[in-house]
Amino acid sequence: MASSSSKMLIILMVVGSFVLASANFYQNFDITWGDGRAQILNNGELLTLSLDKGSGSGFQSKNEYLFGKIDMQLKLVPGNSAGTVTAYYLKSAGSAWDEIDFEFLGNLSGDPYTLHTNVFSQGKGNREQQFHLWFDPIADFHTYSILWNPQNIIFYVDGTPIREFKNTESLGVAYLKSQPMRIYSSLWNADDWATRGGLIKTDWSQAPFTASYRNYNAVDVCVWSSSSGSSSCNSNSDNSDSWLSEQLDNTSQQKLNWVQKNYMIYDYCKDSKRFPQGFPPECAVNNAS
Repeated sequence: MASSSSKMLIILMVVGSFVLASANFYQNFDITWGDGRAQILNNGELLTLSLDKGSGSGFQSKNEYLFGKIDMQLKLVPGNSAGTVTAYYLKSAGSAWDEIDFEFLGNLSGDPYTLHTNVFSQGKGNREQQFHLWFDPIADFHTYSILWNPQNIIFYVDGTPIREFKNTESLGVAYLKSQPMRIYSSLWNADDWATRGGLIKTDWSQAPFTASYRNYNAVDVCVWSSSSGSSSCNSNSDNSDSWLSEQLDNTSQQKLNWVQKNYMIYDYCKDSKRFPQGFPPECAVNNAS
């Protein structure tokens, strides 16, 4: 019986870990705008955002985080999504905010989506890198992840790193280390710039536009308490906090180089017309390829 009890305990621990990892949208998020255009479905396992000519929609996390390793699965707006933006990002409050952005810029049917990334530190952004994806992001759900720790910020797509923003405080660049951030997502109309620089406008006859979310995972996070002014860090089932010092190993660095060589379509660190007097200092260490 002791052996059976031990097995049952292990099963309960595994189930408990799975419930924590896959905690549902009701528990973790609030719909913040859209007047009914955002919906939580399937007992909290699925969230959809919609956009029509009247309004878009959005949601935010109940918790704030100061560092974390966060996954979300998205299936983007299908068909002619030109003019729309599906944004999934972390952001702090205030006028000198920190922010880590995934933005998916809509496209004409048959054209590739553009994945737009950016990093803001103390209100300073203008650090855009853009990519085309190596798969069709409307055909199925794919996982978009952010690792944010004191050493670096790494953007992942289906576990493959696509961008790294290292802590370069030694070069005088402010790093995102003191302002807690919430998770946000929104679907909105940006046809003044989103598709081909605003040349292609939103076709409202295609509305409503809908993006879908599932399998939010934030086991490895430091949850901020506004009452105490401090954070409490959770770790995964092996009770390891190694994610707080995680960096790219050689294999991951090679994958990053592959993505940036083959799928990056814009890098601010290579835009000499934009920076004729020299690139921002972080570019010296954040260029993988």
